[in-house]
Amino acid sequence: MAKQKVYVVWAGHKPGIYSTWAECQEQTNHFTDAKYKSFGSREEAEQAYRDGWRLHWGQKSADKPLREKSAAASLDSVEEIDWDSISVDVGCSGNPGIVEYKGVNTQTGEILFYHGPIAKGTNNIGEFIAIVHGLAYLKQKGSKQTVYTDSRTALSWLRKKSISSSLVRDASTKEIWQLADRAVSWLQNNTYDNKVLKWQTEVWGEIKADFGRK
Repeated sequence: MAKQKVYVVWAGHKPGIYSTWAECQEQTNHFTDAKYKSFGSREEAEQAYRDGWRLHWGQKSADKPLREKSAAASLDSVEEIDWDSISVDVGCSGNPGIVEYKGVNTQTGEILFYHGPIAKGTNNIGEFIAIVHGLAYLKQKGSKQTVYTDSRTALSWLRKKSISSSLVRDASTKEIWQLADRAVSWLQNNTYDNKVLKWQTEVWGEIKADFGRK
């Protein structure tokens, strides 16, 4: 059984400690520059809430601590968030498993598009499709907004305009591969001026489109 997480909201509609992701989202969606993080126990969460967001927000969990020097270097080198943007992310139940993805307004958390559930796929393929869906969505609107993703693999596939995945092509994965092939085709036949950037999770916290299944 997965360990139950506890969520701290330092900056949100109602700061506090919450026992479910849904409660955390309720306090952070549509809140500019929300600051929140999950912890493995109530005790950790209570201490982190008392400490304040500056000591914890954007840092890795306690079992994977960042060195103080590395964290400081990251903070110095990472650019400010472009709030005039959209963010995309994937929810995957198993890998491979059931996939869903969405795109949201980075500043408000408003859902702009959603697709799923897809019967069987991988997190990386879903992330790639979500990025291209975001680019097609923005092109249709005539928007040059930035697109954020937290997947380095999907970004590399985007640059290459091709997918490198071991996911078998059969009846169970037909839907995800149809979407993936359509995304590759779109990239090969369209241009875009939008920046597609890596969301700096270690510094900024979870991406706004996060499904909360970490």
